[in-house]
Amino acid sequence: TRSDPPGGPAKMVLAQLGGSISRALAQMSNATVIDEKVLGECLNEISRALLQSDVQFKMVRDMQTNIRKIVNLETLAAGTNKRRIIQQAVFTELCNMLDPGKPAFTPKKGKPSVVMFVGLQGSGKTTTCTKYAYYHQRKGFKPSLVCADTFRAGAFDQLKQNATKAKIPFYGSYMESDPVKIAVEGLERFRKDNSDLIIIDTSGRHKQEAALFEEMRQVAEATKPDLVIFVMDGSIGQAAFDQAQAFKQSASVGAVIITKLDGHAKGGGALSAVAATKSPVIFIGTGEHIDEFEIFDVKPFVSRLLGMGDLSGLMDKIQDVMPADQQPELLAKLAEGTFTLRLLYDQFQNLLKMGPIGQVFSMLPGFSSELMPKGHEKEGQAKIKRYMTIMDSMTAAELDSTNPKLMTESRIIRIARGSGRQIRDVMDMLEEYKRLAKMWSKMKGLKMPKNGKMSDLSQNLNIQQMTKALPPQVLKQMGGMGGLQALMKQMGGKDMSKMLGGMGLGGD
Repeated sequence: TRSDPPGGPAKMVLAQLGGSISRALAQMSNATVIDEKVLGECLNEISRALLQSDVQFKMVRDMQTNIRKIVNLETLAAGTNKRRIIQQAVFTELCNMLDPGKPAFTPKKGKPSVVMFVGLQGSGKTTTCTKYAYYHQRKGFKPSLVCADTFRAGAFDQLKQNATKAKIPFYGSYMESDPVKIAVEGLERFRKDNSDLIIIDTSGRHKQEAALFEEMRQVAEATKPDLVIFVMDGSIGQAAFDQAQAFKQSASVGAVIITKLDGHAKGGGALSAVAATKSPVIFIGTGEHIDEFEIFDVKPFVSRLLGMGDLSGLMDKIQDVMPADQQPELLAKLAEGTFTLRLLYDQFQNLLKMGPIGQVFSMLPGFSSELMPKGHEKEGQAKIKRYMTIMDSMTAAELDSTNPKLMTESRIIRIARGSGRQIRDVMDMLEEYKRLAKMWSKMKGLKMPKNGKMSDLSQNLNIQQMTKALPPQVLKQMGGMGGLQALMKQMGGKDMSKMLGGMGLGGD
């Protein structure tokens, strides 16, 4: 029987799909001998999970055939790690399913780009325009928004509201009914203002509405966008394939953004849209808030789906939020293996800046997204803030000490009173600190990257540190220490970043 993951039906559906696939792979790891029967059961389980998520039957069938081609049990030499070969094949095939093999156009800072958004009514297009603009604004772009949706009453109001909140310049009209005219005027205005990313929101339409498709073509012709983004509601299931194809035929869709991926059983249908438009998914919307929007990168995404983490993405995120001058200092402390409460406080601060906490957790190997269920993220965030309040009531000596015995009963009572928390809360926080300090101590003696950058740290992690730091279940999935060594050998040398790529944990 298929039990729902903790967090109930409002869980992000792909986490549920990832959980089912991880379980199928884990069950296979428990088998003493890997034979055709075990492989068949594992593949059937994975296929069932994909079909339940509304991935097209043909795609699932092709995937099964391809995996069987890669994993020919009879021809594999004795002693090969069959589990790892199967896991790697599943990983590769899921990546292929999601990767059309050609990258989407990427806007460049300082070079004017025009991006046009298209999609069905109610797919979250206007909200997604703002999220896309906000994401690029944080990366140093000068985005602007043009509302060329004259079909839906209130469309301009919504865009105006969103843009004002995010402090992004916008253009639209209550009087003009010709979307082409508005789009061209908006474009001219923002070109004069040196905006390097002009985003055009168009009327939502149904697949059957020929007139609206014609209008969409005219707007595209007049504005000559560098990229047309198809926004698709992740909950529409099997219909996704046909809808995506209709848009592809009318506008040269170059990329897809999937919205509302936060709790529908239909999320897999969205994966079918990639096959229909032959365009890559570039972002996914994971909630209503402006920052609940994450970049979609196939390998790290599938890796996180299978509970294998995404270390390179995590390093990049840390680098994004942590001032460059603090990085060498943190790395030096990492090499010493000493972890103080002050260091924990700083890391909590960084963690809160990184965006939704569930996303951050899913980047850690062994943490399936199911461990931080949707809906429980707020609890996680509240807990971190609670711990920080407790630390605010500590003395400098307590924050900088590496001696756990310093925390006497009388100190704990004083800290609890000072922070307005229960003694139990202070004890919880100290337990969490001890657990993290123990993990941190395993990094002792790590060779630091010369440039002092977090993102280059992954290259210096050696095999002993990897086996100590990786959760046991992940190590088991890889075939233990032997599997890890074989993988490193296969990747050539000890270049950790290559190795992470091989495991599907790193970027390309």
